[in-house]
Amino acid sequence: MRSLLDRLFRMLGALGALFILATLIIEVANIVGRQLGYSMAGVDAYAGYTLAAGSFLALAATLRHGDHIRVTLIIQRFTGRTRWWIEVFCLTTATLLSGYFAWFAARLVWGSYVYHDVSQNVDATPLWIPQLSMAIGLGGLFLAFLDELMYALRTGQVPPTEAAGGPTQVE
Repeated sequence: MRSLLDRLFRMLGALGALFILATLIIEVANIVGRQLGYSMAGVDAYAGYTLAAGSFLALAATLRHGDHIRVTLIIQRFTGRTRWWIEVFCLTTATLLSGYFAWFAARLVWGSYVYHDVSQNVDATPLWIPQLSMAIGLGGLFLAFLDELMYALRTGQVPPTEAAGGPTQVE
């Protein structure tokens, strides 16, 4: 199951990277267009949509890869079972919060779809389209936290990204 989730998270991360690349392309086109005297209405909104999509879609891959910045000032002082319990508490809290945020984001997308919410820009983009990447990304983050929590509970060990020295530590 972990290998299937790993593939899903890598796919979401790759999709996120494509959206970040799209942000770059949109902004470069906007800059070049301005220099040539062309005005592209609404392009800033699309750059924002692609930047948000890239950020949210990459959340699960970033967590799995161990690249989320964690403050370990307190956790690193503990060892053995005490540290494991603290990690389980943190993973449980993160799972619950990310699940709540994913649920809320999905409801937001559905509400925008049902009520035909559109952006205030000239293009009047249906808002459920850019919001969908937020819901998918937060759903992926929820699954990643849930998988890390289940791993910790099943094995009695800190998930591998943690045990291998994983995330960048900020102290």
